[in-house]
Amino acid sequence: MLKKHSKFFESLLLLMDWVTLSVSWILSYYLRFYSGTIPVYKGIPPFKIYLTLLIFMIPLWSVVFKTFGMYRPRRVSTRFSEIIDIGRASTFATLALISLTFIFRQYEFSRLTFFYFWLINIVFLSLTRIVFREFLRFLRQKGYNQRYALIAGTEKPGQYLVTKLRKHPELGIQIAGFLTSDSNSVGTEIQGTKVLGKYSDVRELITNRGIDIIFVALPFHAHNQLKEVLEWIGDETVSIMVLPDLFEFVTLRGSVGEFEGMPLISLRDTPLYGWNIIVKRVLDIVFSSLVIIFTSPVMLIIAILIKLTSGGPILLKQERMGLDGKKFNMLKFRTMFIDAEQETGPVWAKKDDPRRTKIGKLLRMISLDELPQFFNVLKGDMSIVGPHP
Repeated sequence: MLKKHSKFFESLLLLMDWVTLSVSWILSYYLRFYSGTIPVYKGIPPFKIYLTLLIFMIPLWSVVFKTFGMYRPRRVSTRFSEIIDIGRASTFATLALISLTFIFRQYEFSRLTFFYFWLINIVFLSLTRIVFREFLRFLRQKGYNQRYALIAGTEKPGQYLVTKLRKHPELGIQIAGFLTSDSNSVGTEIQGTKVLGKYSDVRELITNRGIDIIFVALPFHAHNQLKEVLEWIGDETVSIMVLPDLFEFVTLRGSVGEFEGMPLISLRDTPLYGWNIIVKRVLDIVFSSLVIIFTSPVMLIIAILIKLTSGGPILLKQERMGLDGKKFNMLKFRTMFIDAEQETGPVWAKKDDPRRTKIGKLLRMISLDELPQFFNVLKGDMSIVGPHP
């Protein structure tokens, strides 16, 4: 049943992308030739020619987005990472389209139209994806579109994972129970979650409990049990995710890479150097500038709403530590009442936080409160890609 739901949502997302792609292309055509912002010297080309190109664009985007993994389940990924992936996939597809039109040269399309389309398409796709993901999170919080998981490992990593998953019901991951290597602990409860069986019982539990995901969360000293767990799972059609017990070794935000088919976990990352840091800085400036330009009307509306509904400062400045220990003020739209932190002290924000304003709740829900951080990126305090402060 779940796989049918997954296919349905994948098809729905694909259809949304087709509509978004078409709207972005048509809007780009009208902006270029009918907005009057840039003179048209060679006459306005027939709309039909540009519309016909969609016949080739839709399958091209579908293949590229599928290749970039844009239709895989993203229950445990962030909005930011998905937007970055959209930018990469859209850039690749747009460059491929420009190359194809240049090679075949049946008609000379406006390069400025392609530029408009590239920007508009990324923005529109990002917005539709955010709305779509929020809709799925809403359904999952209501008990729909659930996935059922077993956690192999009852020690610290497994318990840590249970705590985190319970904090995020919007992921729609229900913990069916633990698996263990210790037969004496079978039937007991850990953090309110039952130990259902040993690793050797995994196939039976997958069938009887309708399990969709196996989280392997073994402590460092039990790493040799990973092979045993995987052998017991065998060729069962479940997703398998491994949580490595590396918390005590990680000093900066880790990352997972790949070399010659081998997964590599980066525990520590050194700063960029040489030409790499120049290229990275140029990309940060270009990307943040474009985002600021295209979202400036939205930011202006948000600023006015904050001022009208709660008065006080529009922006919140939070001291953060960046590269080489340099301190800077990270910018966010203010989502709480004035002096809220002075009344309660510095505490972590929580769901349904009474300190949030009505506008603040909406901004936090769709992460629009973080838009001013692109000014930090433009200034050089933060970066689009890499560890966050």
